[in-house]
Amino acid sequence: MEPLVDLRSVAVVRDGHKILGPLSWRIEDGEHWAVLGPNGSGKSTLLGLVSLGQHPSEGTVRVLGHELGKVDIRELRARIGVSSASLVDQLRGRLQASEIVACGRYGALEPWWHHYTDDDHRRAAGLLAQVGLDGFGDRTFATLSSGERQRTLLARTLMADPDLLVLDEPTAGLDLGGREALVAALDGVAAARRPAATVFVTHHVEDIPASTTHLLAIGDGRALAAGPIGDVLTADLLSDLFEVPVSLERRRGRWSARAQPEVPPAG
Repeated sequence: MEPLVDLRSVAVVRDGHKILGPLSWRIEDGEHWAVLGPNGSGKSTLLGLVSLGQHPSEGTVRVLGHELGKVDIRELRARIGVSSASLVDQLRGRLQASEIVACGRYGALEPWWHHYTDDDHRRAAGLLAQVGLDGFGDRTFATLSSGERQRTLLARTLMADPDLLVLDEPTAGLDLGGREALVAALDGVAAARRPAATVFVTHHVEDIPASTTHLLAIGDGRALAAGPIGDVLTADLLSDLFEVPVSLERRRGRWSARAQPEVPPAG
């Protein structure tokens, strides 16, 4: 079976500077990936390739069985659910949560752009309940907390029943309660086995859901490690990635990391 995502020796060059790659990466059906790296490491650029938002300067990008540059991306994008913290600023605060979710069927920002059926509205309500926002449908976006907004956006990405879910730092700016509610919602999405695969970008291991199966670590635009998360996520990897000595713990499927103080030399 062909992988859902297959990047082969891709690179992105801007103003003569290579900001990503060369990098190869495959995502198979049923895998849930975390992409981990410091700020400026190329994570968002990588997501731009996976979500068909940009073309590589070098290499080939195949997503859902089609090669970028040889397919009508308008149809293919409909099968990819994409969400980022920046989407919050593009949505009107007066829209109800149920309207924002329903608009996800067409990737629209306003409900009046398309016609929505009773089934669409029922599905939107069900998706809000799935992410822990049952009964929030008539709440306006402006009255929701930051965490509730991100869970609303997660429900929105699921509205079109995508094959691939791509989330660019959805926990950015959330407090502890908001982060944990979103992580629990992501675990619920993984348990539902639809979409077939997810990609979650972060620079904090504490944000990684327990349902995550694989990890891609990026530094300076290159893959430093990729594979099953239990095999590749180590204290040594984090120390190299963030250039600081780190200790790493795992409890009940969740990770936590702490910088280790440097010990002065004896004498």
